[in-house]
Amino acid sequence: MIDLHFAATPNGWKVTIALEELGLPYHVVPVNIGAGEQFAPDFLAISPNNRIPAIVDHAPADGGAAVSVFESGAILLYLAQKTGRLMPADLRGRVHVTEWLMWQMGGLGPMLGQNGHFRLYAPDRIAYATDRYAREADRLYGVLDRQLARTGAFVAGAAFSIADIACFPWIITHKAQGIDMGAFPHVARWFADLRQRPAVKAGTAVGRMARPDEIGEDAKRVMMGIERK
Repeated sequence: MIDLHFAATPNGWKVTIALEELGLPYHVVPVNIGAGEQFAPDFLAISPNNRIPAIVDHAPADGGAAVSVFESGAILLYLAQKTGRLMPADLRGRVHVTEWLMWQMGGLGPMLGQNGHFRLYAPDRIAYATDRYAREADRLYGVLDRQLARTGAFVAGAAFSIADIACFPWIITHKAQGIDMGAFPHVARWFADLRQRPAVKAGTAVGRMARPDEIGEDAKRVMMGIERK
């Protein structure tokens, strides 16, 4: 059994999608990031960067003591290695998947996060920041669109992989990001196809019922690191 310390965010959904695709049993441990539960000592012991998601695998492949993993990209790599799935067996295939996983972790996720922050949550509207991150979001969608034009079905090649899982939940936010999907037809096609996968549907359904329609101002301040509860 895998304990998944989770909140319903794009990074959290990466892991639920992967677990559903792999058919691994897991138990969701909700982390209320609006209430500051990510700063609790027990959570920091497994996720020292006070961010979700994190997992604790009570049945690691080596048969030893439980293994904890934080950072969504590291978790995806761990699960792929544990099962021998969602990652190509050949050297070049592994390189391509790892490249696009790191692209998402270092570019797509952080930049879309900043774009969303300055568009939706920043207490002061800063035109330079809003424009800078909007342009970067648009650029990254263009990178992904060109890649999908080359590969066809999936981000890193002919097979569905953890690279797709890493990217997909962030593309869910395209409307909030102010992205016109009509300008990125290959991303739109890929996104529509992945939305039909049963494991993607199941993974992105996790936690949705617990999400409030509106996030209060106190919760926003905690989530943005302005204050702790």
